[in-house]
Amino acid sequence: MKKIYLVRHGESQWNPIKKIQGQTDIPLTKKGLNQAHLIGNRLISENIDKIYSSDLKRAYTTAKIIGNKIKLEVTIMKEFREINFGIWEGMTNEELLQNFYDEIQIWRRNPEKLSLEKSESLQMLQERAMKGINNIIAENKEKSNILVVSHGATIKTIILGLLNIDLTHFKNLTISNTGLTIIEFREYNPVIKILNDICHLKECL
Repeated sequence: MKKIYLVRHGESQWNPIKKIQGQTDIPLTKKGLNQAHLIGNRLISENIDKIYSSDLKRAYTTAKIIGNKIKLEVTIMKEFREINFGIWEGMTNEELLQNFYDEIQIWRRNPEKLSLEKSESLQMLQERAMKGINNIIAENKEKSNILVVSHGATIKTIILGLLNIDLTHFKNLTISNTGLTIIEFREYNPVIKILNDICHLKECL
């Protein structure tokens, strides 16, 4: 394998109103669909060999639009779902600050330490996501370029996992809607070539 391309889904209906989604299955907005077409156009010349996607519709729809442009089917993997935010899902930022002020401060400053009722920790998320990545690497030894369409928190834990960077640095990354990250596998170690690039979105910003 030469490269793993990581793409976050397009804008969902809950993104602009700042509701916590987690694994709640929210569709894309019209803008999100347009973003998916734009990242698809960008990837046409990248010689992608295979596409994997979270099963949540905001990611899968994004992946399908990309796949239609580069003539590839999409393989669904639940390992690439977003983090399960438990009781936070469906809440706005304002509601979280009113009802979970202390926990929000932990999430912002030390997210790897957050523990919520019926939710996943960052460690649990990373173990799930990296299991998926490692399976892909094992199954595609002859493939050059693999695309994974997923979610913000999930992609951040994958980046840290592939680069062997501690989860304490999760808070130092940001991933935008259809932000593109490319990790290249070299002889001795993987390197990050592009991080959260959104130059393809200048048509719809």
